[in-house]
Amino acid sequence: MLIRSLSELAGSKYEVEWGNGTSLRLLTTVDNMGFTVCHTVVRAGTFSHLEYRSHLEACYCLSGTGEIEEVSGAVHRIAPGVLYALDKHDRHCLRADPGCDLTLLSVFNPPLQGTERHSLDLAEASSY
Repeated sequence: MLIRSLSELAGSKYEVEWGNGTSLRLLTTVDNMGFTVCHTVVRAGTFSHLEYRSHLEACYCLSGTGEIEEVSGAVHRIAPGVLYALDKHDRHCLRADPGCDLTLLSVFNPPLQGTERHSLDLAEASSY
């Protein structure tokens, strides 16, 4: 059985500054579970152009508000209790509303190594 806490991962290689926030990778590929679980904080007022070419991702909002925009232009509100799933490696824009960080529980399949970071200064969507 694996037991992990945010406090024990703080300051480790699994606390990752990913570009517009932080992500604590609670489960990674070395855990042999077949998926990754992250506690992800998106900083208030930020905008991230993302695409996961090698992973499927689902995010469940724990706190804060924001929106996710599809390539088609469709915009969906994110608030506590809302889940979104990028089931087709969807390119998307993630925005956290000003005034409050957006906190997500993120699940990746296949699992992450745990130290991946985004490059948000690229013209293309950041991917890993």
